[in-house]
Amino acid sequence: MTPDAKILSALRAHPAGVPGAQLAEVLGISRAAIWSRIEELRRLDYDIQAGPHSGYRLVRSPDVLHADDLVARLGRTRVVGRDIQVFEQTASTNDVVEKLARDGVREGAVVFAESQSKGRGRLGRRWISPARKGLWFSVLLRPQLRPPEATQLTIVSATALRRAIQAVTGLKPDIKWPNDILIGGKKVAGILTELSAEVDRIRHILLGIGVDVNLDAAELPAELRQTATSLKQEGGQMVCRAELAVAILRALDEDYARLNAGRFPAVADEWEAHCVTIGKNVTVLMGDRTVRGRAESLDDDGSLLVRTEHGRLERIIGGDVTLEK
Repeated sequence: MTPDAKILSALRAHPAGVPGAQLAEVLGISRAAIWSRIEELRRLDYDIQAGPHSGYRLVRSPDVLHADDLVARLGRTRVVGRDIQVFEQTASTNDVVEKLARDGVREGAVVFAESQSKGRGRLGRRWISPARKGLWFSVLLRPQLRPPEATQLTIVSATALRRAIQAVTGLKPDIKWPNDILIGGKKVAGILTELSAEVDRIRHILLGIGVDVNLDAAELPAELRQTATSLKQEGGQMVCRAELAVAILRALDEDYARLNAGRFPAVADEWEAHCVTIGKNVTVLMGDRTVRGRAESLDDDGSLLVRTEHGRLERIIGGDVTLEK
């Protein structure tokens, strides 16, 4: 942790206040240096009060994504979040993480952007990423999976994302195969997995996640207002983006550990319990091919099993799924 992350961690752990001398001892720096770091945090709009008896006390945090604050909130994780970067703006966080992957950075690195100019979803679709209204981030992972098993990571990510959103907001999201999180039938979050692989192994996976957190309806493009929503619209109140970001990273770390421990079936069971695709009649577009039928279950590798109108069981690895009404 950086000194600022350690200070914020200590302030959050002691809401009644921490004496400057205690902070100085923990960090191994002078009280003057602590005061200097506190002043810098105040310039970043952290409301930190000082009292002669209580010491420094964190009263309010700004509605910004600050890497040191995310690290302080997150604490120790196994993999996900071991390194966090925040950009004010970037074209796409997946592009930034792709460069990190090529440079040999170990898995678990996370890159957030307050806004993206070229955010993208599946099938090359544009992802609207207005400044400080959502969570737009990517995670670098190097799972011990074969390329056909990459869908497992999408399933794991959707399960973790759904659980974190419910824990923070109290809302009850659903999952639509393979990568959408819905509330009331409208999309509130999406997952984009991009991989670099050889014939028999995955080199790395870029896990891109977008969550519409505090967008108002007017901030969504007109063509999306019938199919997309935000956590603020559904819950009726603002959501602390930093709190939600940390909850998502913790859930991802937990479920990635389950995947690596060979416990994907348990994750898949949780996924199916919250998936609105299973048991529904669906239309799946896969390039020039269309499959229609009833979505029955997940395969062992995370593929969708669809019983077609002709009675044949189709294994769907990827595609654009529409739920039939």
